[in-house]
Amino acid sequence: MTRTSRTASGLAALSLGVATVVLAPAAAQAKPDTDCMRAGLSTLKSAGLLSSVAKGGLPIATAVSVGVTPRAGTDVASLPDPLPLSVVLADHRAGDDSLFVYPWC
Repeated sequence: MTRTSRTASGLAALSLGVATVVLAPAAAQAKPDTDCMRAGLSTLKSAGLLSSVAKGGLPIATAVSVGVTPRAGTDVASLPDPLPLSVVLADHRAGDDSLFVYPWC
């Protein structure tokens, strides 16, 4: 296995692990917050960030610069930085169980 494929495999596993953590609380909700997710996508598009976030993830500092705040109890240091888009979208769908508070939701 090449170094690149090992790195890609490791990042994919990390993303899946974080997504699982984020999705677990969301599964307990009756209905995912897709309105919040759509608003988040719209915000990324408006800021001209959607393409770069889709390719390389969303740096937590960038999210904070547009008004996103960690929810009480979120250990930001334990999260991957940048956050993969799949994790960002899953967190938006998590509603009150999300890791972050989004001003557009």
